[in-house]
Amino acid sequence: MARYFDVHPDNPQPRAIAQVAEIVRGGGLLAYPTDSGYALGCRLGNREGLERIRALRGLTERHHFTLVCSEFAQLGQYVQMDNDVFRAVKAATPGPYTFILKATREAPKVMLHPRKKTVGVRIPRHTTTLALLRELGEPLMSSTLILPGEEDPMTQGWLVKEELDASLDAVLDSGDCGLEPTTIVEFSDEGVEILRVGAGDPSPFES
Repeated sequence: MARYFDVHPDNPQPRAIAQVAEIVRGGGLLAYPTDSGYALGCRLGNREGLERIRALRGLTERHHFTLVCSEFAQLGQYVQMDNDVFRAVKAATPGPYTFILKATREAPKVMLHPRKKTVGVRIPRHTTTLALLRELGEPLMSSTLILPGEEDPMTQGWLVKEELDASLDAVLDSGDCGLEPTTIVEFSDEGVEILRVGAGDPSPFES
């Protein structure tokens, strides 16, 4: 049964955020709100957590997992960016985008695309998410909480708790949540590709 934490959207209670962080550090699987719907998250390198996310969402090994970071300065530790990509990503963060980039050696191997060796990164604009990330002191390995057969992410914490109670260790709810998933932009040697159009305006990345 998942523990349910209901926090204030503008001033999430530090004690509750600390308790959620401890569950994540202990290997737990968390559902949490972002500016682009609910997401599933676990600690860096938590292989079992990723397998639980795959099972919940019905994902293959080729799914791009995302490192959800608290600030732009963290990105350079986990992904490779030349000057042009650096400027493009910096201009669009924080916000409802996920960027797929070549991983560095610091990125957890368990979450890399098996062939491309790429990983997703994003910086949300959501008070509760950022409070949790700062408490953790490191990114979350994450995936948008879109259930099999659905096109849109879950957006209500109480419903996440009701439907996925036995599959999660914690649900963090602050009442406010984006309704659309992120726009996914992949940067590769071949150029820029929009993999999914979501809440973020794709036009800055379209040639």
